[in-house]
Amino acid sequence: MAAMTVHLDVVSAEEEIFSGRVERIQVTGSEGELGIYPGHAPLISAIKPGMVRLVKQHGDEEVIYVAGGFLEVQPGNVTVLADTAVRAEELDEQAAEEAKRRAEEHIANPGADFNYAEAAHELAEAIAQLRLIKKLRN
Repeated sequence: MAAMTVHLDVVSAEEEIFSGRVERIQVTGSEGELGIYPGHAPLISAIKPGMVRLVKQHGDEEVIYVAGGFLEVQPGNVTVLADTAVRAEELDEQAAEEAKRRAEEHIANPGADFNYAEAAHELAEAIAQLRLIKKLRN
């Protein structure tokens, strides 16, 4: 018997990253880890910077990094609206290290136009990317 699936779209402001049927989705919501399976109750949740793990039909996994956004679950359809979304294999470790260093510097030496929330978000995003890159290596 074929596994139940639900249609998933992962989109960012720039592009559609994924569109297809999945058996389940794992994402970090504002309240913690969320596992979404076919038939999940309707839901809208903010999501934190981190990984969206999709299990496609036949058990193939794909990991997409999102820099926050929203998850919407409707009957038969799940949408991840990400601020930024990047396929895990396309993440650039050098760029992430550089962004982390810049954000840390920014926090350590705040200028006149310093926005703490923005700097903290940039730092969280860079750390989440680096964590994902290290995890994929192992």
